Amino acid sequence: MYKVSALVLVFLFLFSCSQPNKGKIVHNINGYTLQGDDVHMFEAIAFRDGKVIQTGPEDEILDTYSGFDLYDGNGRTMLPGLIDAHVHVMGLGFREMDVDLSGIRTLEETLDKIKEYAEAHPDAEWIRGRGWNQVLWKENEFPTAEDIDSVVDDRPVWLTRVDGHAGWANSLAMELSGISRETPDVQGGRILRDGRGDATGVFVDATMSYISKYIPERTAEEQQMALQLALETMAEHGLTSVHDARTDEFTWDMYKNFADRGDLKTRIYAMIAGTGEIFDNLSEDGPINSYADDQLALRSVKISSDGALGSRGAALIEEYEDDPENYGLLFFDQDELNRMLVKGAEAGFQMNIHAIGDAANRQVLDGFEYVNEQLGNQSNMRHRIEHAQIVHPDDIPRFVNLNLVASMQPTHATSDMNMAEDRVGSERIKSSYAWQTFLDQGTVIAGGSDFPVEQVNPFYGLYSGVTRKDHEGMPPEGWYSEQAMSRIEALRAFTIDAAYGAHQEEILGTLEEGKWADFILIDRDYFEVDASEIWQINVLETWKGGERVFNKEIE
Repeated sequence: MYKVSALVLVFLFLFSCSQPNKGKIVHNINGYTLQGDDVHMFEAIAFRDGKVIQTGPEDEILDTYSGFDLYDGNGRTMLPGLIDAHVHVMGLGFREMDVDLSGIRTLEETLDKIKEYAEAHPDAEWIRGRGWNQVLWKENEFPTAEDIDSVVDDRPVWLTRVDGHAGWANSLAMELSGISRETPDVQGGRILRDGRGDATGVFVDATMSYISKYIPERTAEEQQMALQLALETMAEHGLTSVHDARTDEFTWDMYKNFADRGDLKTRIYAMIAGTGEIFDNLSEDGPINSYADDQLALRSVKISSDGALGSRGAALIEEYEDDPENYGLLFFDQDELNRMLVKGAEAGFQMNIHAIGDAANRQVLDGFEYVNEQLGNQSNMRHRIEHAQIVHPDDIPRFVNLNLVASMQPTHATSDMNMAEDRVGSERIKSSYAWQTFLDQGTVIAGGSDFPVEQVNPFYGLYSGVTRKDHEGMPPEGWYSEQAMSRIEALRAFTIDAAYGAHQEEILGTLEEGKWADFILIDRDYFEVDASEIWQINVLETWKGGERVFNKEIE
C-alpha cells in the first residue's frame, strides 16, 4: 500500500507541475478600458498568473477559456484600477491617527476638534494634526498660538495646514522650540509675526522645521500602523497604484517588507526625498524599476521648489494680487536647483519637481534646460513638474520642448477656486490649472490628488477634471470651464497617462493582454451617469494582480 500511495503522490505532483496555473474569468460585467485614443467595451475578462489574457464578449471568453474559474460581476461596471500620480502614503495613514481638521468651516469648530482630540488622548506627548485651512473659515485669517492656548496649553501642539506648507503651533510648542523675536526667517520660509515682530504661531514652509525637529519621531509600530491604514483606505477607493512623493530609507524598507509578505494592497512608485543623504543611501544600486512583481519601484526623485498658494508661499513672477510686495518663496537659487537636477538625472533617476507658482515653474523649466545642456537630451527620462498650477503663458509650450510630464491634481483647482483668483488676479488665472491647454499641445497629464492635502477618493478628481465644479455643483457653468477635460481625458490621466508618468504604461493603466489584471468594480457607469454624479461613484471591489484586495460587501 505504501508503494502504491507513494507512486500516486509522485504522479499527482508531476501532473500538477505540468499543468498551467488555473486562470479566472470575471464575466457579466459592463467593462471599459482605453485602447489608444478609443474606449474598448467588454463583457468578460480572462486572466492568469495575475495578468490579462483577453477581454471581449462573454460567450467568446467563456468558450475560449472553458476551464477557468468563473466570477460573476453581477452586471456591474469595470474600469482599470485607478492610479494616483502624486500622493503622500504615510501622510494619509498619519491623518487617520492624528487630529483631522480638514474641511472645517470656522476657527471655533477647529478649536473644538483640537480640544476633543486632546481630551481623548491624555497620554499624547504632543498633539499633532493636519488639515486646517483658514480660507474656508468665515474669519479668513491665519490663526494664532493664543487660539490653541485657549483649548490646550498643557502640552505642545503642532498642526500642519491642509497643503502641508505651513504649520500652526501653540505657545508651549514655540517655547520648547526656543522661538523668540530674534528667530530669523530662512531661505524658502517665513514666520508670521505681529506688529511687535513676535511670532504669531504660524510658520510657513522652511521655517516649519523650527518646530517639527523637536517633535518625537514616530515609532516603528506607529509607522507600520499608518501604512496599514493607508493601504486599506487606498484599496477601498479603487487605487491599485500610487506615486509616493518623498520616500525615505525607513519607509522604503517598510514598503519592501509589506510587499515581501503579500500585504501591499496598492502598488507604489516611490520618489526619493531629495538629492541629499537619503538619495545617496537609496541610490547606491541605481534606479529600481521593479521589485516584487512590479509592486514597487524606486526610480524617481522628488524636490520642492516653492510653497503653496493658500499660504502665499507659491513663488510668483509678479507680487501677490492680495498681498502687495509678497512674491512667495523660492526654496533654492537657480544654481543650487540645477546641481540637484543634474545629480539625480545623471544617476539615471526621473526628476519630479514641485512647482506651483509661475516663478517656480520658470525656474524648474530653466533647470531642466540646463540638465539637457549638461547631460544631453533627456526626453526619454520623462521628467515631471508636480502641480504646474500657475504657469506663465510663455512657459507652457516649454513642457513640450523638454518632453516633460505635467503631474496635476484636478481637485486642487476646485479646492483653490475660492481664493486662487484673489491671489494671482484676473490675468494670471487664465493660464492657471490649465489642463486643456496642456492637453491640446500634446503634454501628458498624470492625474493625482496630493492626498492627504485633498481627499483620497480618485472619483473626486475625475469629477473635478470633467466639471470644474464643487460637490454642490458650483459654479453652475464650471470654473473657467474651457480648461475642463472630457471623461476620456480624465480617465486617461488617472490610468494610462499616470502609468506613462512612471514608465509603467507597458504593464499598468489599461486592461490589455500581458498587463497586470488591476481593476475595479463600481456601482454605476462612469461614462453614462450624469456628470454631477461622478464624485458619488462607489467602489465595490478592488483587484490587484488578479486577486481581490477590497470587497465592500464584506468590509
